[in-house]
Amino acid sequence: MASSYSTDLKLELMVTGENSGTWGDKTNTNLNLVQQAIAGYEAIDVASSDVALAMTNATISNARNAVLKLTGTLAGTRVVTVPDGIEKTYIVVDGTTRSGNSLTFKTVSGTGVTLVEGKTHIIYVDGTNAVDVFFLKDVVEDTSPQLGGDLDTNDNNIIIDDNHHILDENSNEQLTFQTTASAVNNTQLTNAATGNAPEVAAIGGDSNIDLNLTPKGVGRITFNGGGKIQQIAEKATVSATAATGTINYDAITQAVLYFNSDAAANWTLNIRGDGSNSLNSIMDTGESLTVAHLVQCGSSAYYNNAVQVDGSGVTPEWQGGSAPSGGNANSVDVYVYTVIKTADATFTVFASQTQFA
Repeated sequence: MASSYSTDLKLELMVTGENSGTWGDKTNTNLNLVQQAIAGYEAIDVASSDVALAMTNATISNARNAVLKLTGTLAGTRVVTVPDGIEKTYIVVDGTTRSGNSLTFKTVSGTGVTLVEGKTHIIYVDGTNAVDVFFLKDVVEDTSPQLGGDLDTNDNNIIIDDNHHILDENSNEQLTFQTTASAVNNTQLTNAATGNAPEVAAIGGDSNIDLNLTPKGVGRITFNGGGKIQQIAEKATVSATAATGTINYDAITQAVLYFNSDAAANWTLNIRGDGSNSLNSIMDTGESLTVAHLVQCGSSAYYNNAVQVDGSGVTPEWQGGSAPSGGNANSVDVYVYTVIKTADATFTVFASQTQFA
């Protein structure tokens, strides 16, 4: 009875009693074919044409190799095929230069895998189709990469696109990064040893750099703990304005408001958040804020004769026990108001007037 051949690797299957005197040679041939299937490597040039790999009975064949490296600069779209009907796993290394062309690894009649330039694929042929089991990816090609340990940047940087984030475990934004074209200044975070404070610092190309903390809307910057704050400069607005009528003092905008033109009449001061936010909405019960209004007076000693909060009149508690009945001519009068929120839309105001000349 004649020998037959295995379906997948085309090994010679000898019948007992046959091939007397050649059994050893045929066995060695089979072992070489098995070796090729397990450890065989071949580079195949696919630059100029499609390539049909062969799996020939009892003969070393390119389709039997464990590892195939496809090479060359593609002159067009290329397809590499393996025969139908065999089941085998391949490691396929794409070593080609594409020049914009595609490269596919497939069975003759079935579907296959479009290879990624420069990548190594593990492809299983199931007798009908070629299936991409896995290929060694760049992170950009893995839509859900996971680390098996700490990420070491190896003396390199992490680049984050504008308006992108570090997320928490629930996929919520935890830290958002915004970019500025041609930026030269940035923020530095430094940890600390025992007994020392960690630091958030402004660094960069400029000699003197502010560090801005910006809340959203009418939110505020909150410092927890009992420490001290050093080197604070409050916002002051200087305006060539003559005091008269009702003056809106926007507490969100500044801590000091200086009118440096002579007052034109007595005035009412309305303390509010700003044109869109009431003071009531930006303060919690039990909080206070202090603002100063500096008003220049000429020969007529006009003064602040009424105070409002959010448009409603309040009667301040004046320093010295009584409200002023006039201003101070040819001076700058400084009015200081401390506003305490005692309940919803309820405020106590402490006020003072001081002459500077």
